[in-house]
Amino acid sequence: MEKLFSYGTLRSKQIQMQLFNKVLTGTKDQLLNHKLKSLQIEEEFGMADYVVAVPTEDATDPIHGIVYNISPSDLAKIDIFESNAYKRVEVTLNSGIVAWIYIEN
Repeated sequence: MEKLFSYGTLRSKQIQMQLFNKVLTGTKDQLLNHKLKSLQIEEEFGMADYVVAVPTEDATDPIHGIVYNISPSDLAKIDIFESNAYKRVEVTLNSGIVAWIYIEN
């Protein structure tokens, strides 16, 4: 199993059902030294507003989110789902868990 830290769209039960045909269960965690930045992505029907994690030097900048256990095949589905505005990297969360996260590309 893989660990995925989600702070945005992937926490949506509706999105999870579309991607995985199931709702994920996870635990709350935090990513330190990062903050959320607004991001506009062009979609089929125009521009849409999202957020993206960006590194900071300030340890008081936490991002709150959920850590999910997912299969490698589910992780591959997310790679396709995320736009090229994001890249997947491994991070160590506040709990000490090492997880994948999508950050600014």
